[in-house]
Amino acid sequence: MTVRKAWIAGTVVVGSSLSFVMLLVVGVYLVAGDLAGGAGGGTKRLAKGSVPAAYQSLVQKWGNLCPAINPALLAAQLYQESGFNPRAQSHAAAQGIAQFIPGTWATHGVDGDGDGDRDVWDPNDAIPSAASYDCSLASYVKDVPGNLTENMLASYNAGAYAVIKYQGVPPYKETQNYVQVITTLEKSFAAPETRVDPSEQAAGAIAYAQEKLGTPYLWGGNGTTDQGGRFDCSGLTKAAYESVGIKLPRVANDQYNAGPHPSREELLPGDLVFFSDDLTNSRAIRHVGMYVGGGYMINAPRPGAVIRFDPIDTPDYFGATRVTEDGAKALPTTV
Repeated sequence: MTVRKAWIAGTVVVGSSLSFVMLLVVGVYLVAGDLAGGAGGGTKRLAKGSVPAAYQSLVQKWGNLCPAINPALLAAQLYQESGFNPRAQSHAAAQGIAQFIPGTWATHGVDGDGDGDRDVWDPNDAIPSAASYDCSLASYVKDVPGNLTENMLASYNAGAYAVIKYQGVPPYKETQNYVQVITTLEKSFAAPETRVDPSEQAAGAIAYAQEKLGTPYLWGGNGTTDQGGRFDCSGLTKAAYESVGIKLPRVANDQYNAGPHPSREELLPGDLVFFSDDLTNSRAIRHVGMYVGGGYMINAPRPGAVIRFDPIDTPDYFGATRVTEDGAKALPTTV
């Protein structure tokens, strides 16, 4: 096999005295492939902090209610529907963390916590109800050819009658997109069982961020001309990946869901690294940077500072995301 890509190398100075040479990561796709044996999978264990701690045990328990679902898939649905917001309400009158419309809730809402009521606003009822509803839909289409989970998701979007009529995911663009979005997002909520493939766009994203070294920080900065080309932390990572054709959400805690989550030992240049004061909840993430190797990241740290290299091994290190094009496309525009 041949080396297909050489990564960026450069010499930089961190602070006034510490210097290091950015790692020349040669053949990163070859090396990562040898280590990984393919892309990471596994959907039974939730990734660290991907579900807020208040709901993690509920999602883990009810996500195993039937073979058509799993905890990561259920988490992806809840994130897509409400961003784990138990008070969410849509213009279409969908309510709560699972966004049930009143008619569907009346039929499929369950008393998940056994307290004698069925409260759409209570995640202890709504999350079990979402899982129960998924499993009911799966039972309706269990004899339809194809993937049971995909047929269940299609039933959630278009109705079981449409899946039965077309003997699989119906030819509706909205439904096909919904199935793809949820099954893609599932990978972001699952703890990978093996190493995950590197991003082919990562080198270009690093090159973009490296060109911004020394640029003053600006809260809310997107690097536009009227902002003097300045960025905040998530503005920088968004612009860096946008330069290679991947559009990320604007804020850091949503960028966390743009792909699978390598462990600290598995980090590769280009991975996004996240920081939080609450290590149990990805929705509480407050800072993001881009890993460059050697335990360092490029980041826009705070007001009064400039874009620079900083170490990632701090007490508030939350985790990492290996950005994928499909993962970024699957993220909702608002949650």
